[in-house]
This record gives sequence, structure tokens and C-alpha cells, in this order.
Amino acid sequence: MAEAARLAPQLAGPAWVLAHEQTAARGRRGRVWRHPKGNFSATYVCRPKGDASHRALYSFVAALALDAALAAVSGPHARLGIKWPNDVLLNGGKVAGILLESLGDAGLAIGIGVNLMQAPGREDVEPGAVAPVSLHSECGLTVTPLEFLDALGPAFHHFSQQFALYGFDPIRAAWLSRAARLGEIVTARTGTESYTGIFDTIDLRGAMILKQPDGPRAISAADVFF
Repeated sequence: MAEAARLAPQLAGPAWVLAHEQTAARGRRGRVWRHPKGNFSATYVCRPKGDASHRALYSFVAALALDAALAAVSGPHARLGIKWPNDVLLNGGKVAGILLESLGDAGLAIGIGVNLMQAPGREDVEPGAVAPVSLHSECGLTVTPLEFLDALGPAFHHFSQQFALYGFDPIRAAWLSRAARLGEIVTARTGTESYTGIFDTIDLRGAMILKQPDGPRAISAADVFF
């Protein structure tokens, strides 16, 4: 993502930046992101139209593209799901994550990390978080980062074009059809508050809607625990 930010002002159009090795990888909220050899780390740089709230919806575009790419490489028996707001699950474990960063006038950086070969240990994630898994451990498959990019690139193009042409409605519908724990009780932690309720839907801004005894609550940013 740092290299993508450096290159962004010079780019004539959208581009992928792929890292074969990372020594200072990061996740959401400044967390460390482990990058063992053979895993996928890439950033898509683009200049989408719209304000910051519109650009934030690209996390749902990226999640759908990741889901489609993983389905293409893992075969029909893998159980995939998308965890709000920005993770993809494989057989119930976290296999991929997404990180969006604004580059100001230079555009938007969409960072994607996938555990292709190795997953971090449980000690590397906070208590109660979904356990990490890898494509190799769950499906016995060896997929290189370049091979995965060959699957992800066209999938991302498809969903980003759909978003540009038709807006968020079809993206939202497709995302909800793949959402993990939809209709079930989850807990959303914002850092200062914790809310538990039934994951009912996402709204037109991408916020999670929790059904609670006193009515629905919209959560715009949080970590979700099952």
C-alpha cells in the first residue's frame, strides 16, 4: 500500500501493485498484518468518482471479487462467506482481509491480503476473533500470488463495472447473499462501545443494521465477533 501510494500520482489509470514480500505490512486500525512467504498481498489503485462515503463502498466490491476469485481457485466444496465489514471466510475461518485508504486527489488504495499458503497463529489475533486459515490448509491447494491475481483481477473488474453502471443496489444484494451470520446474533465492538443483536442487513451506506430490543441500530464501523 505504501508503494501504491507512491506510484498513484503517476498512474494513467487503475493498476494493481503486487508485493511478493512485505516487512511492514499493516491491517485495519494500525494492526500488524502477517505476510508469510507464498501469501497474496496486493493493492488496487484507482480514481473512483464520488465522495468519501461512495468510495468506502468499494470495500463491498472488493469483498465480492475476493469471494468470486476464491470460489474459482478452491472448487465447489469450499464454504465461503463474507464477514462484515471486510473479511472473507473459508470453512468458517478468516482467509482474507481488505483495507481501504484514501490517497486524496491521487485516488483510492484497496489493499487485499489472502492466506494462500500459511495462516497466522491464534496468538496473532485478538481473543474471540475468527481463527485464521489458509487456502492450502483447508483445500490442499497450492496457488501462487500471480495465479490468484489472474482470478481476482477479472472478478474485481466485473464488480467495479457493475457498481459504476448500476450503483450500490446490485452490489448490496450480491453481498447480502454471501454474508456470514446474516440473521444470527453477533457482537459489534467499536473500540469504546459493544453492541449485540441480530445481524439484519446492511443499509445503503454499507452500515450493519443490528436488531436490538429497543429497535434497529446502524453500525458504520466496528469489529464483529460471532
